Amino acid sequence: MTDMVTYELEDGIAVITVANPPVNALGHAVRKGLWDAIDRFNAEPEAKAALILGAGKIFLGGADISEFGKPPKDPWLPEVCNHIEAATKPVVCAIQGAALGGGLEVALGCHYRVALKGAKLGLPEVNLGIIPGAGGTQRTPRVIGVKAALEIIPAGGTVSAERAVEMGLADRLATGDPRAAGLAFAQELVAEGAAPRPVGQMPCPDHDAEALAEARALWSKKNRGEVARLASIDAVEAATRLEIMPGLEEERRIFSEMMDTPQRAGLIHAFFIERKTAKIPEIAGVDPRPVARIGVIGGGTMGAGIATAALTRGLDVTLIERDDASADKARATIAKNLDGAVKRGKLGAAQKDAILSDTFRTATGYDALSDSDLAIEAVFEDMDVKKAVFAELDRVMKPGAILATNTSYLDVNEIAASTSRPADVIGLHFFSPAHVMKLLEVVVADKTANDVTATAFALAKTLGKTAVRAGVCDGFIGNRILAKYRAAADRMVLQGASPYQVDRAIKAFGWPMGPYEMGDLAGLDIGYMTRKRKAATRDPRDIVPSWADALYDLGRLGQKTGRGYYIYEEGTRGGKEDPEVEELVAKARAEAGIDPRDFTDDEIQRRYMAALVNEAADVVEEGIAHRPLDVDVTFLYGYGFPRFRGGPMHWADHVGLAGLLSDIEDYAQEDDFFWQPSALLKRLVQDNATFASLNDKG
Repeated sequence: MTDMVTYELEDGIAVITVANPPVNALGHAVRKGLWDAIDRFNAEPEAKAALILGAGKIFLGGADISEFGKPPKDPWLPEVCNHIEAATKPVVCAIQGAALGGGLEVALGCHYRVALKGAKLGLPEVNLGIIPGAGGTQRTPRVIGVKAALEIIPAGGTVSAERAVEMGLADRLATGDPRAAGLAFAQELVAEGAAPRPVGQMPCPDHDAEALAEARALWSKKNRGEVARLASIDAVEAATRLEIMPGLEEERRIFSEMMDTPQRAGLIHAFFIERKTAKIPEIAGVDPRPVARIGVIGGGTMGAGIATAALTRGLDVTLIERDDASADKARATIAKNLDGAVKRGKLGAAQKDAILSDTFRTATGYDALSDSDLAIEAVFEDMDVKKAVFAELDRVMKPGAILATNTSYLDVNEIAASTSRPADVIGLHFFSPAHVMKLLEVVVADKTANDVTATAFALAKTLGKTAVRAGVCDGFIGNRILAKYRAAADRMVLQGASPYQVDRAIKAFGWPMGPYEMGDLAGLDIGYMTRKRKAATRDPRDIVPSWADALYDLGRLGQKTGRGYYIYEEGTRGGKEDPEVEELVAKARAEAGIDPRDFTDDEIQRRYMAALVNEAADVVEEGIAHRPLDVDVTFLYGYGFPRFRGGPMHWADHVGLAGLLSDIEDYAQEDDFFWQPSALLKRLVQDNATFASLNDKG
C-alpha cells in the first residue's frame, strides 16, 4: 500500500480507498497502492469480496497527464487493471462523480460496478489525441456491445449513471454514500455466493460491420484529419476478433502509435492553454464587481444570442430595442433559442418558462437599465451609433456599473472617451451565435479599470465561455489576423488559384470551412461593408477583390440569398461551385494584367498559414495578444482552427519557424508590401527560440 491507497476490512469486505486529490488521478503511487491492495485481498481469508472506492467527490479521474510521454513505471495501468480482474474473489467498485479514462478502465477491471446518481462514465482519451490504453477498447464492447461502445469511445464523451446501467456498463444505480452503496452490493454478492466475473473472459462481441462503417464515416467528416478517433474504432473492431490478451496487445500497439503522433502534442497543448488565458498580471488578486443583472442593447442575432447565453446561466436580463415590434421579434428569437436548449437537454422546460416570465424582459427606453450591473451593446457596427448608445448608458446607469461594447473592429478607446466614466468601459466581443460559440475576446481599453477586466473574465466563466484578453486595434486579435490570411487567399485567387481550390486545400488542412465558404456563411455584405469602411485609409498597393464586390452588386450575398461564391439549392446540404464566379475572377485578372499560374494545395496551405502566423506574431509583439497561447485559444474557439494542430502558434513551432520565415522572405520577393516578415518572428529564429518560450509570461 501507499499513503494514497488505504485498505481496511469491514464485515468481511476489503475496502480499498484511493485518496489522491483533487481528482484521484492514477499516478504511480496510486497504481502501486492498488496492486498491493489486491495482493493483500487475495491472501486474506477473512476478506470475501473487495470494494474499490475513490475518496472525495469522484471515483477515479483517469491517468496522470503529467506522465504522458514518459516511460511507464511498474506497475503501469494495463497491468493494474489485469491484476484487479484476476482477483480470486469478487471485486466491486462504487462510482461517484466521475469515472473517466483510466478511472473507467479500472472500473472495467472490477467484476461488478455500482454507479451513483449524478456520476459520469466515459473514455475521453481521443480528445487528447490518443486512445484508451488500459483495456477500454477491449472490455467496453465485451460489456455493452460494439454499437454502444462506438457511441462512447470515438466521441470521447461521457454517459450518465442511468444510461450506464441501461446499457450494461454498470450493474446497479444507487443514491447516497458510495461506500454504503458499494458495501451493500458486495455483501449481497457474498450472500449469494457470487463468483468473480472477469470482463476479459467474456466472449468477443459480435462484429457489427454497419455500426463500424457508420462510425468511421461520422468521425471522418465530423473531425476531419484527426487520427485518434478513427484509430479507436480500429481498436474496438479488434475486440471482435481477438481474445483479451492479444486484444490488449493490439490496443497498446495503437495507443503507442498515437502517442508518437504530433496530434497528441497538439491536443494536449490545446487542453492546457484554455486554463491559462485568465492568468494575466493586471487581474491577479483583483476582486471582480458583482454582476447579477445585465442589460443588452439590440435584439438582432448577436444581441439575442448574448441575452440567451446570460439567461441560461442564471442572470437577469433586460433587452432594449428601438420599438415594440423589434422587441417582440427579439423575444421570439430568444424563446426559440431557449427551446433549442431544452431540446438539447441543457435546460428544463420549467426553467425556460421561468426565464421568460421572471428573469427576462424587454423595453424600449434606456431608463429600464438603471439597476443593471453591466450593459452590453450589440447594435450596428458604426461609431456614431455606438457613441449614441453609450451616451444613453452613461446617463442612466448607476455608478460602478460596467459599460461594454460588442464591437468587432471599432476603437474601444474612442468609445470610452465619449463617456464620463472611461474606466468602466470595456469591449466584450462575442462570436456568433453568441449562445453557442465559446470564445469571448475581452478588449481592454487604455483606461479600463483592472476590476472591470476582472469582472469581464468572471462573467465569461459564468457564461461558460473562454475569455482571451485583447488590446485595442482594428479587429483585435482574431479579426485582425483573419483579415490578413483572407487577403492572402484573395492574392492567390488573383494570381491563378480557384476560390474552390483554395477552400478544398484549407479544409484538407483541417479547417471546417474554406475562406470563401465562410464568406458565404457570414454574408458577403459583411466583407463589402468592411472594405468600404477601410477604403479611405487603404494603401494603393493593397488588392481589392473586385469579384467579391461584383457578387455584392449582383445581390449574391451568400447562403442567405441562395447564391454567393456557391449556389445553394433548397433541400441540399452545402453549395455547389458556380462557373460565373470563375468568370468574374478571370475578368479581375485580365483587368489587373495578370497571367494566371497554377498553385498546388500545399502551396495554398503554406501561404495561408504563413500569413496567419506572421500577422499573429505582430499581434503578440504589439501586445494586442498577451502571449502566443492567447492567439491559439482565439483560433481554436472562435475560428475553427483544427484542434489537433494545437493552434496556429503551436503549429508554427512544430513545422519550424525558420522555414516559415524563409517562405515569407521568398514571397516578399514578389510582393514586399504584403509580405513583411514580423520582427518577432525574425528575432525568435535568430535566437533559435519558439513561440512556446513566450507562453510563461504572467
